[in-house]
Amino acid sequence: MDINVLDIKGQETGRKVTLNENIFGIEPNDHVVYLDVKQYLADQRQGTAKSKERSEHAGSTRKLGRQKGGGGARRGDINSPVLVGGGRVFGPKPRDYRFKLNKKVKLLARKSALTYKAQENAIVVVEDFNFEAPKTKEFVNFAKNLKVDGKKVLLLLPEANNNVYLSARNLQEAEVLPAAQLNTYKVLNADVVVVTENSLKVIDSILNK
Repeated sequence: MDINVLDIKGQETGRKVTLNENIFGIEPNDHVVYLDVKQYLADQRQGTAKSKERSEHAGSTRKLGRQKGGGGARRGDINSPVLVGGGRVFGPKPRDYRFKLNKKVKLLARKSALTYKAQENAIVVVEDFNFEAPKTKEFVNFAKNLKVDGKKVLLLLPEANNNVYLSARNLQEAEVLPAAQLNTYKVLNADVVVVTENSLKVIDSILNK
């Protein structure tokens, strides 16, 4: 697939790039996409929820009533889960939600996500650029020039660029990532993926294995 390269003003430069068919033109695999997104979201979970069980409450262990004849079930001390202020039965404990995925599965998932975007014509290629200083207005104008304002935009750069990153940080609908940190969730969550020319080379070197 050939795509016109645009400049920062949204004008065609007269150059075209060919998207690698092994990355942007494969047969998408929905199941591995699901697994990769699930792993990403699981990695974001803190897993710090905790409630006190019966043995962890600082209450008296004195037996409140006699064994029989009370007219109800035995409940023991004041820390019993059946009493208000008692412990919680099978409450949450701190845990790690992360799980492992094979590298080939993650590669296939990312290729599948990029293929979906290519099929939707939701990939824009721009020539490499930089901002002189961090300015949100510069990024807003950049998005307007590319006609992607009002959409969720994922901008992939060949390497970390502080000026561009800070210019987009206050915009809820925009995210800037180095191409090496590309992941399935970010691609699918965006309406449009904007890629610089050198970012394509980074993506090719990482995913074309």
